[in-house]
Amino acid sequence: MPRVNIQTEHAPDASRPLLVQIDQAFGATPNMFKAVANSPAALQSMWAAFGALGGGTLGAKLGEQIAVAIANRNHCEYCLAAHTVLGKKAGASADEIAAAQIGQSSDAKTAAVLAFALKVVEQRGQVSDADVARLRENGFGDEQIVEIVAHVALNLFTNYVNVALDVPVDFPKVALK
Repeated sequence: MPRVNIQTEHAPDASRPLLVQIDQAFGATPNMFKAVANSPAALQSMWAAFGALGGGTLGAKLGEQIAVAIANRNHCEYCLAAHTVLGKKAGASADEIAAAQIGQSSDAKTAAVLAFALKVVEQRGQVSDADVARLRENGFGDEQIVEIVAHVALNLFTNYVNVALDVPVDFPKVALK
């Protein structure tokens, strides 16, 4: 049972224009956004972060692979389901999504990113110089490294919202691994 209101008709007036944008982007308004809409500031922050990172240098596919790995690690069924769908739309195969879910990839660059992202999550940001060096060895520069951390932060935000507020999953369910 959700712990906050998820109905758009009860959303604060300041959230309504953003909910219209979200509905247009997805073709429907996912429950997560309906829950976050209780706070116009939180909704604006989340939606702006999705937009900004969507235009980043990592690309949608890699962003979704990061999201799937973090969702699985944080036991966020909502985000795992949502980002599995979004990852496939971004060009990831079912096998690539399944591998990302457990932090793996047959592509060395993607594997390096997933390992780093999960280390950031597990160690609460306490990564080493060697961890960053591995990203650099795989062709990532400062811009991409900062974006990876930003993706981690955004996904922690969404995972925590969905888990803490018990937001009902409105995407096809995917089993946690």
